[in-house]
Amino acid sequence: MTIHIGAQPGEIAETVLMPGDPYRAKWAAETFLTDAVCINQTRGMLGFTGTWNGHRVTIQGSGMGMPSLSIYANELIRDYGAKTLIRIGSCGGMQPQVKIRDVILAMTASSLSTPSRGIFRELNFAPSADWGLLKAAHDAAVKKSTGIHVGGIYSSDVFYDERSDLNEQMTRHGILGVEMEAAELYILAARYNVRALAVLTVSDHLLTHEALPSQDREKSFGDMVEIALEAAFAH
Repeated sequence: MTIHIGAQPGEIAETVLMPGDPYRAKWAAETFLTDAVCINQTRGMLGFTGTWNGHRVTIQGSGMGMPSLSIYANELIRDYGAKTLIRIGSCGGMQPQVKIRDVILAMTASSLSTPSRGIFRELNFAPSADWGLLKAAHDAAVKKSTGIHVGGIYSSDVFYDERSDLNEQMTRHGILGVEMEAAELYILAARYNVRALAVLTVSDHLLTHEALPSQDREKSFGDMVEIALEAAFAH
């Protein structure tokens, strides 16, 4: 057990999917895993371990924002031996060609700051995804005929952002979407030499102001989870 994860040694798999919402972790475990068992309820941040096509998988909520994800990713890697961490979550689209329900594979993740900022000081570290996971996820998405985009995203410190000027510059420079966790996940993966990827479903759009109705989210998010699972165990 750690401060934030109540699982016992051996209860967490080497492959971990990390949605922000703990109830999305519960839904994904019940929908996609066989014999899923709840292995963490500490602070209401639910985690489950089961199998997918014979492979052990843990689905652990991360909470919202990079500081929260940093806590869980650090403990999963350092204390439980996680080797592959895939964020599965929603994001806001930032390019005209990116549509609601499309999936974004984050090749890089820009940010104003992260919990790891103090380590780098004056260096602007460029966090990026694991290439093997990225390629496998792209291959899986193509097979499913899912609307797919690969490129840079923006990990924001805030949900209610009032920096329209910054958003305009990110759109100008090709940033595909905005979310709140991936940059720190990628930094931690680099630090500990493990694999990481963010697979994101576009649930709203900063340019068109469209938003995915809540009742449609689970069906749309299913593609994202399947892509993540197939990428994790591609050979």
